[in-house]
Amino acid sequence: MYIVIAGGGKVGEYLATVLLKSGNEVAIIEQRIDIADRLSMLLQGRYLIIHGDGCDSKYQEDAGIRKADVFVAATGQDDNNLVSCEIASRVFRVNRCIARVNAPKNQRIFRALGIESVSSTELIASLIEEETLLGSVSVVSSLTHGNVLLSEVVVPRMRNHSNREGIHLADIGMPEKSLIVAVATADGVEVASSDMVLYPGDKVVVVADTEMIGDVRALFRTL
Repeated sequence: MYIVIAGGGKVGEYLATVLLKSGNEVAIIEQRIDIADRLSMLLQGRYLIIHGDGCDSKYQEDAGIRKADVFVAATGQDDNNLVSCEIASRVFRVNRCIARVNAPKNQRIFRALGIESVSSTELIASLIEEETLLGSVSVVSSLTHGNVLLSEVVVPRMRNHSNREGIHLADIGMPEKSLIVAVATADGVEVASSDMVLYPGDKVVVVADTEMIGDVRALFRTL
């Protein structure tokens, strides 16, 4: 995968390091020249360092945003993360944009705009435990000798439905041999029901045949 990260601080550096170790390609946009220089000597793998403002479309384009699978705004400023995600999503049509939210009170603003957002600690935990950046589907456990998987799927920013109004669970045509069994939101976890409404950033727990995980991933990417 090709991932563009705005912000080369501790969170951005950590994400880049982990993603590069997994064989991904990473581009980092960093405004401070000293941090950009340090990253260029520290990181290992297929990476690109851009010295510039992640909120500027010019520097996003220099970072190869048009071919990016994922854009992550990981600066320490929520307003910058909001603007850079909006540019990546609306101007360059990046399929998945994730913003780091530093002040919890701002999370509702990101959600209202349909931007997937997590706190810095949640972002790191998701990367380690759920591999959220690596395809939206994470295997929680394997059942019946590996034939059935219990997985988590993160609802992305949607292209064919209103991110503000969300999508009813009943309107998601799940592939054969797969089923949504629970939904996790900022308010907690609930057993899935057809009248639930899903929004970007929500997580659904899916039970599926191992051969259907790819189809589940593809379905959520086309919402």
